[in-house]
Amino acid sequence: MEMTAILLLVCFFTLLLINVPISISIALSTLLALVLHMDFTPAATTIAQQMIGGIDSFALLAIPFFILSGLIMGQGGIARRLIESAMAMVGFLPGGLALVNVMSCMMFGAISGSAVAATSAIGSFMVPEMKKHGYSENFAAAVTASAATTGMLIPPSNILIIYAIASGGVSIAALFVAGYLPGILLGLTLMLVCAIYSLKNNYPVAARLPLALVLEKVIAAIPSLLLIIIVIGGIIGGVFTATEAGAVAVLYALVLAVFVYKELSLDELPKLLLKACETTAIVMLIIAASSAMSWVLSYSHIPQMVSQFFLTLSDNPLLILLLINLILILVGAFIDMTPAVLIFTPIFLPVAAQFGMSPVQFGVMIVLNLSIGLVSPPVGSVLFVSCAVAKTSLHKIIRPMLPLYCVMFMVLMLVTYLPAISEFLPRLLGLID
Repeated sequence: MEMTAILLLVCFFTLLLINVPISISIALSTLLALVLHMDFTPAATTIAQQMIGGIDSFALLAIPFFILSGLIMGQGGIARRLIESAMAMVGFLPGGLALVNVMSCMMFGAISGSAVAATSAIGSFMVPEMKKHGYSENFAAAVTASAATTGMLIPPSNILIIYAIASGGVSIAALFVAGYLPGILLGLTLMLVCAIYSLKNNYPVAARLPLALVLEKVIAAIPSLLLIIIVIGGIIGGVFTATEAGAVAVLYALVLAVFVYKELSLDELPKLLLKACETTAIVMLIIAASSAMSWVLSYSHIPQMVSQFFLTLSDNPLLILLLINLILILVGAFIDMTPAVLIFTPIFLPVAAQFGMSPVQFGVMIVLNLSIGLVSPPVGSVLFVSCAVAKTSLHKIIRPMLPLYCVMFMVLMLVTYLPAISEFLPRLLGLID
């Protein structure tokens, strides 16, 4: 069994190092590991069956719907209205434009469900605006990248749906609601760091707007934010499932972008549909390959071995949970969030459960943890998108990223050791016992 794990890891990271796409790396390393237990033909057949079974889930239908709704919102003038509303509310505070950047990324990331989309849509406007007003482009890129990760926690979030499946059926509604407080807490702490950093570097402050203009900008953004209320309210109220909520989100986004804001023409829809199909195909292939790898790990009793190792290592839950977080942070620096959730949830969730952590709390913890990986070299996709938007290089934005990394880790520790942060709202609404 140890040989299976070693071969799996060596093959996987070797393929990654030679730039083989992650889904292919997962599938090939999984196949090679299974060949240790059986002949090639039955191994290949088993892998194919597990890949098909991994995506044969009604809940996964929500993902293409939320991807499409996010693309529609991104092209429909939503980002500009969110930025203007955030500017009206906090632009006059110390580091105003940095705070606007964080708030805008939080709102757009929540609506689109994609950290990369938030980085691209908000960053393409906010980074040049911050540079124009005297902010460092490296600081602007760091703020955009770190703030965009909040959308992974604030629903609707595709990665929480994937975790719900990987965990064996945790309530999607409970996970969605559980992500609110950690996501908002992360955003507020990032804003605090931005304010302190801006004061230290004497970055300019915008003028305070008249109250009437503030209200006008906020009201203009309300239709966009209503998407979150409709989706989450409908799921919690039992009006529709998470999958049906995705379809409702597409319809609402389409009406808003085409007929209300009138910034998206029907002629542009085929291009958006094609983009949504491409993104969905990539995500589903990763899910399928990761599901096969999870099955091979289970078949080889790797989760039980890991669980036993941790339980014999120490009986101190503080130490074990810290160790799990450190391992996941290292994993997140090399592996994309979706396969990491699918592969490591079956391994670490039983260990966390042994120390009293609920599946809902663990779900929020692992998503927040792996969100740090999105902005960590060498693989962090959000970090590279932010560098491209700001026209800067990776090594230049690491220094302004350091205080942001620190507060992200601090919030991660709070979520890990204080269950109420993620469980208060679900318990209040009766979604968990």
